[in-house]
Amino acid sequence: MNYHFQAHRQVRKNLLDILQNTSYEDLLLIPDGFNNNLYWNIAHTVATQQLLHYYLSGNPFRIDKYWIETYKKGTLPNLDVQKSEVEDLEFLLTETSKILMKDYDSDLFSDYTPYTTSFGMDLKSIQDAIIFNNMHESLHYGYALAQKRAILGEKY
Repeated sequence: MNYHFQAHRQVRKNLLDILQNTSYEDLLLIPDGFNNNLYWNIAHTVATQQLLHYYLSGNPFRIDKYWIETYKKGTLPNLDVQKSEVEDLEFLLTETSKILMKDYDSDLFSDYTPYTTSFGMDLKSIQDAIIFNNMHESLHYGYALAQKRAILGEKY
C-alpha cells in the first residue's frame, strides 16, 4: 500500500498547488461549460475521501461534518466561501492524508461495508477504497486543470 499512499500524497500536493497558486476570485468562478468551480472540486475530494474511508468503515470523520455536507456528491458549489476556509482546506488536504496513513497503520479500518461507486467500481475493503479514491481525486484534479485553463481563456 506504500505506493498508493505515495500516489495519494502526490495528488493532494498537486491539488494544494492549485489552491495556493490561484486567486481567491478564480477559485470561486464557475467557468463556462462547468457546473462547479475549482474550490468545489478540491473540497469535494476531501469530503469524498472521508466518506469512502471513514464512513464506510464505521469510523467517525476526521473533519467537521460541515465539509461533508457542503461538498459531498450532489452538492452545488458554495459561492460564499470565506478566505479563511481556503486556508482551512489547504490544511485539510495535507492533514487528512497523513491521518489516513496513521489510521491505516493502526488497523482502524478492519470493518468495511461494501459499496458500489457511481463509477461502477465495487469497493470491498479499505484497500479498494484507497485505490479508488486516488483515481477519484485524480479525476477531480483533471477537472480543476481544465477549469483553470477555461478561466485563463475567459480572461483574454
